[in-house]
Amino acid sequence: MPATNEITVTQLNRLIGTPDCPAIVDICLKEDFEADPHLIPGSIRHLHTDIRGLIQRLDGRRAVIVCQKGLKLSQGLAAWLASEGHRAEYLQGGIHAWRAEEGTMRVPYAALPALVDGATLWVTRHRPKVDRIACPWLIRRFVDPSARFLFVSPSEVPAVADRYGATPFDIEGVFFSHRGDSCTFDTMLETFALTSAALGRLGLVVRGADTNRHDLHPAAAGLLAVSVGLSRQYREDHAQLEAGMVLYDALYRWARDGYDEGHDWPASRG
Repeated sequence: MPATNEITVTQLNRLIGTPDCPAIVDICLKEDFEADPHLIPGSIRHLHTDIRGLIQRLDGRRAVIVCQKGLKLSQGLAAWLASEGHRAEYLQGGIHAWRAEEGTMRVPYAALPALVDGATLWVTRHRPKVDRIACPWLIRRFVDPSARFLFVSPSEVPAVADRYGATPFDIEGVFFSHRGDSCTFDTMLETFALTSAALGRLGLVVRGADTNRHDLHPAAAGLLAVSVGLSRQYREDHAQLEAGMVLYDALYRWARDGYDEGHDWPASRG
């Protein structure tokens, strides 16, 4: 009989990329992780013995604890958290099961920028439109849920990055930027090995909207229109980002589950 506090690879994989995804905590031992330095998308690394630190870090969020095989480390920590009233599950089969399941993604740990005060810190041009909202959504949903973003004058992005240790993106001459006909969103998908069919569909729409090539996908012109509208509606960039997170959450669910659905009138035809 399955344990009441376990979650399967399939169940967790369906949650990743959505606002309902729990905090995923990788507690694999150092030697095991160094032998295979990849993360489940959106997960964080934490020492299994630092229970108080983890409780503080979770801040009341539901957690899925992940170890190498889903045995003593993750089951023990999940049970400990539950004993103190925290919502916690362990991943059935651990990293071994995740790695073996078809359709799962694994983020190379080496691709993540260095943390600044416990989270990745990114900087880009202010007054975002497409890439500069799409990329933060991608990072928070698949790379670092705690990521912080700075929006500054275009001329000041390199200097702010240097002074504060932030990672610049979507400006010329930096790693996370346009490459050829691709946009910054494409660069991040490739760098973080985010290769699902859903993200590929979404990436095509973002590229079409961001590079003004609406022939790439019928939804590209609509995304540009909504993005421009959001930029006019919100004066403050972070408020626009929060609204944009909802937009891209919806686009992701369309790309994953509803991309082949149409709409017609009268309703009897649908």
